[in-house]
Amino acid sequence: MCFLVLVSFVILLLPTQKAHAAFRQGDESVEIAAIQQKLVLAGYDIGIPDGVYGAQTVAAIKKYQASQGLTADGIVGEETYYALMGTELPRGRSEYGVSRGFGSSLVRSLISTAFKYMGVPYVWGGANPWGFDCSGFTQYVFAKMGISIPRTADVQYYDNPKVSMSDLQPGDLVFFQTYESGPSHCGIYLGGGEFIHAASSTGVAVASLSNSYWSSRYWGASRVF
Repeated sequence: MCFLVLVSFVILLLPTQKAHAAFRQGDESVEIAAIQQKLVLAGYDIGIPDGVYGAQTVAAIKKYQASQGLTADGIVGEETYYALMGTELPRGRSEYGVSRGFGSSLVRSLISTAFKYMGVPYVWGGANPWGFDCSGFTQYVFAKMGISIPRTADVQYYDNPKVSMSDLQPGDLVFFQTYESGPSHCGIYLGGGEFIHAASSTGVAVASLSNSYWSSRYWGASRVF
């Protein structure tokens, strides 16, 4: 009896394993979209980041793994995820906006549509694929989903329910105070601390909320749907 109690006590003291899940071909989630975004920014061809772990993503991951001296198996496990994303593999695949769910076809279509215009130049007052300003870009992308939002950044912010940074979900609008007081710049949140926007210096591109320029100018966020 004493022996059984001792064994049970020792088992309780043993460290528990973290329940990390790998990402592999056939999976679909917003975390995969974030992985795809990182691959695109690193120069790998995966098509349009759509959150679907298909053959192109597998091929890109294998090339990335080989470049990092990792086992090129096309699966994003702990080592590959940390090397690419700079953080630990999330437990239970719940790090990026699971409460809304990237399985939502609307969220997936919104983000995929936004990425179609990567590299389009910035044009003040622009609201079409020949040139966008920030709010022209967000308005255009949402219109492609059949959703009407106001034309200017400040009205886009004030016209929709507000969201705290801790509650950000893919598809939310994020706002910044730049050339004038109040929300004067905006973008579409992608998950993983990143957003896509039309910036005067880059045109349509992905940026990080942790970037010192954007973090110091962050104003808030709103939710359209």
